[in-house]
Amino acid sequence: MASWTLFSPPCSPVTLPTSSAAKTNAASNNKCYCFWRSSSSEKKRAIRRIITKATEEGESSSSSSGSKDEETPGFNPFGFVNNNPSSRSAIQLPDLPADDGNVGQMISRIENKGREYGSYIKSGEYRWFVRETGSADSRLGTIVFLHGAPSHSYSYRNVMSQMSDAGFHCFAPDWLGFGFSDKPEKGYDDFDFTENEFHEELDKLLDVLEVKYPFFLVVQGFLVGSYGLTWALKNPSRISKLAILNSPLTASSPLPGLFQQLRIPLLGEFTAQNAIMAERFIEAGSPYVLKLDKADVYRLPYLASSGPGFALLEAARKVNFKDISSRIGAGFSSGSWDKPVLVAWGISDKYLPQSVAEEFQKGNPNVVKLQMIEGAGHMPQEDWPEKVVDALRYFFLNYT
Repeated sequence: MASWTLFSPPCSPVTLPTSSAAKTNAASNNKCYCFWRSSSSEKKRAIRRIITKATEEGESSSSSSGSKDEETPGFNPFGFVNNNPSSRSAIQLPDLPADDGNVGQMISRIENKGREYGSYIKSGEYRWFVRETGSADSRLGTIVFLHGAPSHSYSYRNVMSQMSDAGFHCFAPDWLGFGFSDKPEKGYDDFDFTENEFHEELDKLLDVLEVKYPFFLVVQGFLVGSYGLTWALKNPSRISKLAILNSPLTASSPLPGLFQQLRIPLLGEFTAQNAIMAERFIEAGSPYVLKLDKADVYRLPYLASSGPGFALLEAARKVNFKDISSRIGAGFSSGSWDKPVLVAWGISDKYLPQSVAEEFQKGNPNVVKLQMIEGAGHMPQEDWPEKVVDALRYFFLNYT
C-alpha cells in the first residue's frame, strides 16, 4: 500500500506577520519539505501538485494588497496562523515548545466557554448538546433553531434568550458531528452523515425533548442548515411558521470555496483540520470581525478534537449541493407549500447575494415574506441579533 509522510525541518519560531509583505516572507522562510514513500511516481506527482497549488494560492492571496482583500477575505486551508485580530492567538509556536502547552494550553483557557443555556440530552445512541431557554408552559409556543455548517448553536444564544423573554420556549441543538454534540466516527458508528440520517436523528431528538407540534422553526446556513429545510418539507404538519435566515434557497445559490475544497481529495482532509476554519468562515461572510471571546467558542470544537472536522468532511462529500438547493426552491414554491415563511436576510452576506432571497420569494409571493436586515452578513443572528429578534417576534405574533 502506498504511503506518504510530511516532515518539517527545525525552523525559527513563527511570528505573526503584520503586513502583506511580512506574510509572504514568513511563508517563504518556513517551508515544509515532503518526503515520499510510494510505489507510484504518478501518485507522488499528483499529490505534490495539489499541495503546491494550494500553498501558492494561499501565498498569493496573502501577498495581494488593496481594499478587495479586506472586503473579501481569502480562505487558506494552510493558514493556521493569520493576521485576523480574532485569530492571532490560534496555534502559535513559542520559542521553546516544551515550555508551553500550545494547543493544550489554549483548550484549557477556553474549554468552558460558549455553553450558555446548554445541557446534554441522550437521544438514541448519541448525546446532543441542546440549548434551552424559557419553559414548556411558555404562553407563545415553542421555537426550534437549527444552525448551518461549519458553526453551531452558539450563534443563536442572544436571539433565543430575548425570544424566551418575550414569552417563547426555545431549543437550539448542535447537529450531530458539530459543536458540542457527539461526533459519530466513520466506520465505527452506524451514522453515515447522509441527509436521511440527520433527519432521522432529529426526529428522535424532538421526541425526547417532547416538543409539541406544530412549532415555529428557524433555520440558517449551508449543509445541515439545508437539511433543516428539507426536514420541514417532509413534515409540513409539524410546522406552524418557518423563518429562514441566510441560506442557499435556489439552484442559483453559489457555493463557498470552503465546501468546494472539502470535496477535493487530500486538500479536503487538510482543510477539515484547520482549527480556525469556522471563525474564518463566519468572518469571511460578514462585514465584521469576531471578538476573541466569540472566536474562541467557534474554534473550540475543532481545536479539541479531529471529530468535527471529519464530520464536516463526510457530510460535505455526501451532499449534492445543487440538488438540495433545487429541491428547496421547488418545495417551497407556489402550490407546494402554504405555511407562512419569513426570509430575514442579512444584506451584507458575502456568500449569498440578495438576489437568492428575492428569487425564492418570487416563487411563492403570497406565502413568503422577505425582510432585509441592514448591517448583517451571512449569520444575522450573530451580527445583529436585536434586528433578528424584532423580525421574528413580529412574524410569529402577527403575520398569517
